[in-house]
Amino acid sequence: MKTAQLDRVVPPFKLPATGDQTIDLKSLRGKNVVIYFYPKDSTPGCTTEGQDFAANHGKFKRSNTVILGVSRDSIASHEKFKAKQNFPFELLSDEDEEACRIFDVIKQKNMYGKKFMGIERSTFLIDDKGKLRREWRKVKVKGHVDEVLEAVKGL
Repeated sequence: MKTAQLDRVVPPFKLPATGDQTIDLKSLRGKNVVIYFYPKDSTPGCTTEGQDFAANHGKFKRSNTVILGVSRDSIASHEKFKAKQNFPFELLSDEDEEACRIFDVIKQKNMYGKKFMGIERSTFLIDDKGKLRREWRKVKVKGHVDEVLEAVKGL
């Protein structure tokens, strides 16, 4: 499987999304796309990150940019999370880790001394031609969305 590389077209993928949709990355050509990977629905950091993207949704939209959140949670879990937080963007379910592998976000994590494989909080900016322009790995939530918005404006 191919992985995403800076300044190259991102390999195509299709994933089930909230709102009874399937999101096909190729169908979003002509728009910039921010894909943010997060570990788990309804956890504190993931909720804050989603709320930050939601609060700035209008600014992204005015910059011709679609926001997509991705985790391994089920569509049912995503629907609850999206509804509770009133997110104005779709959440994609990557239970088979298809997009996670393309963007290489599954990493060994350590919680309370227990090692496991999980999503490393990461964000990717794809331009309107489908090329990966920026990536942020090991994201710290505070201030992150502002940084992504600045990068979008710089395209």
